[in-house]
Amino acid sequence: MANIKSAKKRVLVSRAYAERNKSVRSAVKTAIKKVEAAVKAGDKAAAEATLKASVSVIEKAGTKGVYHKNNVARKVSRLSKMVSSMN
Repeated sequence: MANIKSAKKRVLVSRAYAERNKSVRSAVKTAIKKVEAAVKAGDKAAAEATLKASVSVIEKAGTKGVYHKNNVARKVSRLSKMVSSMN
């Protein structure tokens, strides 16, 4: 641990951000898995509903700075393509 007071504060703040980022990433992964499960089950209505909710979660993660905007766009695009390709 650092000896300087401001450095100690930075350690605490960075831990807090790391915890928040970890939580947000976990929520994004869970949302993606829900969409993939609905697609695999063949339920188009459920897939579209979960897609809408997961896009919201993913885009919020992007605005919070957890993911880069291109990473957000890629994740949303892949999920959308997956749902739209269902018959």
